[in-house]
Amino acid sequence: MLSVRVLVTGAGGQIGKALLRSAPPGAQPIGLTHAELDIGDEGAVADCLERHAVEVIVNAAAYTAVDRAETERELAARVNSLGPANLAAQAARLGARLVHLSTDFVFDGSSSLPYRPESPAHPLNVYGETKRAGEVAVLRALPENSVVLRTAWVYAVDGRNFVRTMLRLMAANRSVRVVCDQVGSPTSARSAARAVWRIIEQPELVGVHHWTDAGVASWYDFAVAIAEEGAGLGLLPEDVVVTPVSTAEYPTPARRPPFSVLDRSSLASLDLEAVHWRRALRSVLRELRDA
Repeated sequence: MLSVRVLVTGAGGQIGKALLRSAPPGAQPIGLTHAELDIGDEGAVADCLERHAVEVIVNAAAYTAVDRAETERELAARVNSLGPANLAAQAARLGARLVHLSTDFVFDGSSSLPYRPESPAHPLNVYGETKRAGEVAVLRALPENSVVLRTAWVYAVDGRNFVRTMLRLMAANRSVRVVCDQVGSPTSARSAARAVWRIIEQPELVGVHHWTDAGVASWYDFAVAIAEEGAGLGLLPEDVVVTPVSTAEYPTPARRPPFSVLDRSSLASLDLEAVHWRRALRSVLRELRDA
């Protein structure tokens, strides 16, 4: 049984909520939203960690508005770069462990093989740059007592995410156009949270690691699965049309990596089987139906 006091920052986000919902017996999670703790404020971070006397910090706080980050660089950097640096510095001072959540967007997508934790980072956009800076800050300040966990294409029953957006658009319009030349691994927030709790159970684990659901898909493949599974569960009509388009046909302010599949093999010691993304999707859609 896990017996540890865990501070979850970004507790109002998708993974933050999933972490609090899935805490194992004996764990003592303390969830703080951005409104309750601005991790970009070093003094607030120091006061918070001392007050709660936490043994482990899970940083699920992030600025994730990828396109807006191109014009809100300072805000993105405050949350994604300065915030992790503050948490790592205070964790080092107090002897706490830090599990910091990061992203596939630290890579440029030029590989044709799944990215390993040690693969060179080369972000294409401000969001990726600020997340990479946060990784570096954590590893530099807390090399022997931190884990940087990259995940990708996260969605959940709540929050702003691709699944909920697709359900809304498909129900309203019965047709969507979705990019077909960006490939990754859709990952439920519940899956990412499960991996985090396993990591917390292994205090000797340090460094950079990856975790996603199993399998690969393009955003188009993901949308087709949402349409099919959603119709099967009565969430959507049967006649939704999903049309594939290229990235060039759907320009966005921020460039996206065309390939961002992550290699999970460094976490074999977790003894945790990755579920296939379509199975995880079906579970989330069922939860939405039954809500």
